Amino acid sequence: MLNPQAPTPLYHQLAEQLTSRIRAGEYPTGARIPSEQRLAADFAVGRPTVRQALDVLVRKGLLERRRGAGTFVCEPRQEVALFSLDGTSAAFHDKGLAVETRLIAPVRLQAVTGDPGNPFNNKTAFFLSRLVWVNGAPVLLEDIYLHPELFTGIERFELQGCSLSAIAEENYFLRPASGKQHFRIEYPGADRAGLLQVEDNVPILQVDRFLDFPQTDNGFFSRLYCRTDRFVFSQNIGGFGYE
Repeated sequence: MLNPQAPTPLYHQLAEQLTSRIRAGEYPTGARIPSEQRLAADFAVGRPTVRQALDVLVRKGLLERRRGAGTFVCEPRQEVALFSLDGTSAAFHDKGLAVETRLIAPVRLQAVTGDPGNPFNNKTAFFLSRLVWVNGAPVLLEDIYLHPELFTGIERFELQGCSLSAIAEENYFLRPASGKQHFRIEYPGADRAGLLQVEDNVPILQVDRFLDFPQTDNGFFSRLYCRTDRFVFSQNIGGFGYE
């Protein structure tokens, strides 16, 4: 039962208990959960508390409301370790998903300006942009910047659907030594929204990834724009890489 004396609000406690029941299979995928009135009686709380708890689980993607029918358990979104050692596309492949990587902007050497968060700001870097499709839908847009000396000649390689990490290791003998990532929620803007097939007022996950090599710090920088309506993106602590 819920504890009204606990510092955690009752609706959070109820949301956690309902989550546990969903994960235990007590409320299986596609099943209609009990009505607000029934849940209020079962947990000895008011209907506003139940409604708040259900709102939390709807926002998390665990439940969905169907007008005139009730509230149902959603198909669980798959968790993808996007930032694991094996990199982006490999993380989707490991889940047995159909993955296609499309090159949006071919690699080219360009001056980077007006981007203070980019370590190549006011410098020159190789740039490419690619879009990752999973099971027939675009889910990840990645803008990549490469150190011009470490990756000299990278424009000669076929990068459509290829692994950057494999090219770096096999041809440049490069492997990241350390790195960091910054996470934020942003709005994609019209161009990126079009590529990701979302509305431009829908927030998405933005990740800035910085990788250091023994030869230089920040030899690789990428900015990822991730749709979170289809997958839950996670990070494996201690792993660095790119794909």
